[in-house]
This record gives sequence, structure tokens and C-alpha cells, in this order.
Amino acid sequence: MAFSNDLLFAPAHRLAAMLKAKEVSSIELVDACLDRIESANHGLNAIVTLVEERAAREAEASDRRLAAGTDVRPLEGLPITIKDSIITEGVRSTWGTKMFEHHVATYDAPTVARLRAAGAIVIAKSNTPEMTLDYDCENPLFGATNNPWDRSRVPGGSSGGEAAALAVGMAPLGMGSDYGGSIRVPSHFCGVAGLKPSWGTIPLSGHMSPGPASPPPIAHMATIGPMARYVDDLTLAYNIVKGPHPSSPYTVPTADARPETVDIKKLRCAVFTAACDVPVASDIRTAVERAAKALQKMGVPVDEAKPPIDEGPSIWWEYAMADGNKLMLEMLGDHAASTRERLKRMLATPDGEKSASDFFKIAFRRDAWRVQVAEFMQRYPIIIGPPFCSTAFKHGEYEVDIDGKSYSLYRANWPVLWGNCAGLPGVVVPAGLDRNKLPMGVQINGRAFGEESVLAIASAVERELGGYQRPPM
Repeated sequence: MAFSNDLLFAPAHRLAAMLKAKEVSSIELVDACLDRIESANHGLNAIVTLVEERAAREAEASDRRLAAGTDVRPLEGLPITIKDSIITEGVRSTWGTKMFEHHVATYDAPTVARLRAAGAIVIAKSNTPEMTLDYDCENPLFGATNNPWDRSRVPGGSSGGEAAALAVGMAPLGMGSDYGGSIRVPSHFCGVAGLKPSWGTIPLSGHMSPGPASPPPIAHMATIGPMARYVDDLTLAYNIVKGPHPSSPYTVPTADARPETVDIKKLRCAVFTAACDVPVASDIRTAVERAAKALQKMGVPVDEAKPPIDEGPSIWWEYAMADGNKLMLEMLGDHAASTRERLKRMLATPDGEKSASDFFKIAFRRDAWRVQVAEFMQRYPIIIGPPFCSTAFKHGEYEVDIDGKSYSLYRANWPVLWGNCAGLPGVVVPAGLDRNKLPMGVQINGRAFGEESVLAIASAVERELGGYQRPPM
């Protein structure tokens, strides 16, 4: 068949079905995505490494399987992209740092291995800020990624390259990671969908960090997760990549998420638009309220109720910075002097390194707070709120504009930090455009290991609010 450019923006699950039905070949689809990268990437810088030759070989092998109708896997022949901080066998994986400029991984991260075992074909790696520690998605190796809706603005971070690539049709599915909103903020800024799973559902090993297995004292609030344009594709990928792995001893078994079986009318939702000390932009508040009203019309019980989250962001900062960033600085070594000014600011912890007893106290405080949130969620298993206090900010800024007033960028991120601190699943769904024609999202959080319910509500919100829109490129 003649390849239609509309297929570049089709859902991953639809493309997988078309491949199985032989309505499109893997070679056609892979070539079309690579062509799209070639034509669109020069203005965005979303993709930093291509995997063309191997992708072509794997596409040919997938087409042979599809033609024979035997050994056809769930994602057979589907092109995907992977964030540059998630190691990929035989492919340069740099973490956006000079020290790993020529690093080529000798094995796949478990999440990448599972996607490839399911038939997916990695065609490219996407850009990330240096050491994945910013919302601006810029590094000294590859430079800055631009927002596809306004190139003077950031796509978010740290999975900003992934979000920008998905938004413009470079691939139907990708993988990001989230320690402080790194999946959900780019999804909100670029108008795509992203899932931060519960901590402990997906192996974090293979994500570049100071510790090879990312133990809890370092990454207790981090996870790898899927990104796509459509919520159903998040479910598809989540079910493939979840589950224990020997290299990730803190990952537990969980059942497949089947959101289509959930009766959402039995899920009581709390909706809120204000907390902590930075306000949420009025357009984003309106989007959240619109999502709540749409669910109410569908018969879902929704109450205005603020969860006890105010302590969460400050605990996140104390926990994340407890070692005074000593491990990061030790890993960088002499490279620390050549890092960008933004990273230097991030690594310069004013309080310095905490003692072991101080760290234990932070951990105790965190768990006590998590119990408060869990108790609130006994009544409200779903919490609907904003994903960030503003839409995408301009390159180089340290403050964001919210209804004409400036606020610190690193205080405007409270809507995502509390979810990381609590280890809860969260999905960001596209929710239209603000007055500046920039995308907005709505965030849906759920109980620990409650991905199925979160995805069910997210799918309903997506249908009612219109979901993904193409950027005006």
C-alpha cells in the first residue's frame, strides 16, 4: 500500500494491528519514521542518535515473521524511540554528559530488552538534559531541544526529547524516566501522554545514575515509564515492561493493567488546583476543572478535596539532596568544572551533606507523610490535579510566568514532586491549549500499584477533552 503520512500520528496499538494484518510493512513504517526524523529534527533537536542499519535489519526480520504468520510478537515491527539515559545495546547512550560522550552500551536495560523481545524496533535515542537534572532538555553534547509548539520554549525535562519526538510523529511510542516529573512535565509541555508508574513496578536498572542498580537511597522516587500520544498505548507498553528482573531487586510482580475492565463510576475522585506556595496558572486550573466536570457527567463521583500533599515537595528536596550531591560530584570528577551553569546550580546544595542519622530522620518523615496520603486515598483512590504550575517556559529561564507574576521554576514543580515522593502512579493527559496556544495537561494520580484505575480514568479524560493534537509545524 502507499504509505500515508497520517499513519505517522496513528496510535501505536493501531499500527501494531495494521502490521499484523499486513496493511503496512515494518520496513515502510520504520523508513517513514526515519524520514520524519530527517525532515523535522533539524528544527527541534529531539533525536540525538539514529539506529538506522540495525533497525532496517530488524524490520526485514519482522516482515518475514509477519508474512509467515508464526512467532509474531505483540509489537512486531513497531518503531520506537528511547531516552538517551536508558542504555541500549550497541547504541551510544550518553546521559547528556561529556564523560559518556562515546559510551556504547553492551546490553539493553531490562525495559528496552522487553520491548525489543516483544518485537519493537529501536530507531533512535532522544535528547535529555545533562545528567537528566533539569526541565530545559539541554546538554553540552547535543545542545537544546525545542518545544514543537514554540521553538523559543523548552519541551520540558528530563524526557524532553522523547516528548518532542512523539509530538511531531517521529515514532508512535517511547520510553522516558521520572524522578521529579521527568515524564509528566514534558508530556504537559508538549501535548502528549506519559505514565510515571508506581515505584517498584518497573526495573530501574539500566538507567544511567551514580549507582549501577539504583538502590532506594538514590532512586527511591524514580522510575522508567512509557510515553506516547495516546493513553491506550501507555497501557500497551506498561504491560510489556513491568515486572521483576534480577538486576533490579526492588521490583515486584504486578498483574497486567486492564483499564477497559474498570467501572470508573466506582472510583471516587478528588480534584484540586491549589497547594503549596506557588499558584497554578488559571488556564491550567480551568483544564483540570473541565476534566472533573466531564467525569461527573459520565457518572464518576468527583469531589473538590485537597490531598495532604503540602509536605511532599519539601521532603522530596531533602531526600534527593541528602548527600549534598556527593555521589554525583564524585562521578563527574574533573568533568564537574565543564558542566553547564544550570547543572552547577543544581549540584550546589546549600545545606551540604547530611549525616546518616539526619538521612534516617528524613526517611522516617517521608514514610509518615506517605501514610497520610494513603489514608486520604482510602476515600479517594484517584486524585486529579495540575501537572505543573505553568505551561512551557522560554529557554534559559529560571522563573516561570504565572498570570503575570514570576515564580521560581523549582518551586513551580510541586504538582509532580509530591507524586514522586509518595511513589504513586501518575498519568498526564493532553487537555487542550492555553491562551498562548501552548499545550496543557491534566494529571491523574492513583494509589500505589493502582495503574489500572489511573489509566482507566486517564482514558476517559482523554476522550472527553479531545486528547492529542498535532503541533502546527
